[in-house]
Amino acid sequence: MTAYIIRRLIQAFFILVLATIIVFCVMRLLPGDPILLYVSQDDYSRMTSQKEIHALREQFGLDKSLPRQYVDWIWGVLHGDLGKSIFFGTTVMEEIGRAFPITFYLGSITFILANLIGIPAGVMCAVRRGSWMDTVLTVLANIGITAPGFWFGILLIYFFGLYLGWLPIQGFTSPFEDFSLSTQKIILPIACLVLFPLSGTVRQTRSAMLEIIHQDYIRTAWAKGLAEKTIIIRHAVKNGLIPVVTMAGMGIPMILGGQVLIETVFNIPGMGRLAVEALFTKDYAIVQGFILLISFLVVFSNLMVDISYGWIDPRVRYE
Repeated sequence: MTAYIIRRLIQAFFILVLATIIVFCVMRLLPGDPILLYVSQDDYSRMTSQKEIHALREQFGLDKSLPRQYVDWIWGVLHGDLGKSIFFGTTVMEEIGRAFPITFYLGSITFILANLIGIPAGVMCAVRRGSWMDTVLTVLANIGITAPGFWFGILLIYFFGLYLGWLPIQGFTSPFEDFSLSTQKIILPIACLVLFPLSGTVRQTRSAMLEIIHQDYIRTAWAKGLAEKTIIIRHAVKNGLIPVVTMAGMGIPMILGGQVLIETVFNIPGMGRLAVEALFTKDYAIVQGFILLISFLVVFSNLMVDISYGWIDPRVRYE
């Protein structure tokens, strides 16, 4: 196990380095000058010499060659410094520290609901295959996995926010400030965020369970006269969880990174909206910090999923 983890950590290091190189180069290939977006039209008209513009470039490190900019950025990352935002004038760590807790809060609730509801629903669909419950849940899961989240969010805003007036349609309030208002404001965004992972979990769990319950050892357990609850929970579910756990692990970075559209639709000041604003203003440092964080979450969640296989299925061995 130790040797396997070391190999995966080495692979993770090279993956993160490759991700930083790609995002660094792609951002520099975008048209436009971030300095001209940073200064206002009046400020630019008052700049009578190129020295003032050059001073701004030097302030944000844009006067150096691309390899030197990359090395300086990586050196800062290794020391906990992700750079300074061109547009906001603050450090990237401050902006991420403000936005990430909001995104993490919404993502955590989404992840818990998707698995807490999706896994039992998928198990029931497999055990009661062909019943009305299986038909209804399967149809809803198929619709949910194909419906665009932002489109679903616009429908919810119109119906529950504008037409009925039951729920707020934008903004975010910390649960530590006003728990009731915070709960009302996150209902619609959570409904949009949970739509895809919940539907996918139901489908994946149902598929895995249908394969497991036809195995010989399950038929043997039925022949021994064991209770249905014992057979399903102790024998079938645990062995059918590997593909579900794989999907759940892949869903962690997708939930956090996939909030870009939802946070924009509902005007939530999280990581998603911060990344959109930074992309439009060519705020290199924030976009690079966002991609680096998502890349780390992808690598870390995949490592945790692989390690969990050995606990779920004792037949899995790491050599």
